[in-house]
Amino acid sequence: MNDIDFYLLLDRIDIHNANAVSSPLTYGFPAVSGFLGAIHALERKLPFEARLSFGGALITSHQCRVKRYRSAPYSDYTLNQSRNPIRKTGQTASIIEEGKTDLCVSLAVPITCDDYDDEEWLDEHKALFIQWVKETVSCQRMAGGSVTAIEAVELIPSESIDNLKPRLAPGFILMDARQELAAITQELQKQQPDATTLDALLEVATLHHQPEKDQEGETQWRTTSVRRGRGWLVPMPVGYQAISPRFEPGVMANCRTDQYPTQFVEALYSLGKWVFPYSLSSLEPCFWQWGQEDNGLYLIEQNTN
Repeated sequence: MNDIDFYLLLDRIDIHNANAVSSPLTYGFPAVSGFLGAIHALERKLPFEARLSFGGALITSHQCRVKRYRSAPYSDYTLNQSRNPIRKTGQTASIIEEGKTDLCVSLAVPITCDDYDDEEWLDEHKALFIQWVKETVSCQRMAGGSVTAIEAVELIPSESIDNLKPRLAPGFILMDARQELAAITQELQKQQPDATTLDALLEVATLHHQPEKDQEGETQWRTTSVRRGRGWLVPMPVGYQAISPRFEPGVMANCRTDQYPTQFVEALYSLGKWVFPYSLSSLEPCFWQWGQEDNGLYLIEQNTN
């Protein structure tokens, strides 16, 4: 992170109807790829003469309201569905099963300038750049939802990154929790030698209700979870693994676009953790970014070195 020149702060972005189904197995907060995709789209629209690169994003959640319903306190949730307007033929449109959420997030984006002239240009044209970012982000999709408001957009010097902590509170920063996943896997393997990281991931989403007798001989139920004492852990998708060869543009039929290569993939899962900003010694390891493609592995990770 030493070559970062500025950080772009997108403070309190209100997003309406973002995609709450982050993968085939998880729902709630949108996938990290939804935010990195929006930042990548913003970078591609840069109209300035300066050569700037956006290097991922720090994601802070201030509020997340999943549109769901359950009829009783212990029944399963169902995602609220909406009917699309009738077609121009007058026929009723089909209901598309999907999950939506309204949320408020803050993003911090590392900006790298190609050379000193680009850095000098950005420093002299901060107001122009910030105005363009605010207008462009307001007009594009983010995590599948519509941006309805942004409280502030600022350009922060790289040496002042940790001064952002008060701006990100109250809120929780999404962190990689692979170390906790490895520790839980090792604990499971003491009882089940053939346990895998998938078993550990499922264990994180499990509550165990066990009956116990108290001193009066009455049965009391005790609830346990491997998450207790480890903070706010959440299973989450962290990228994709290719399951087919990579097809050149225009080879595969019925694709959304024929301008780019196409490949079938499956989601990759890991463990994330929501952390209060003041609980982190530094914000530098908090930035999610795409890793280099390696044998069909498209992995989103944080630089925790």
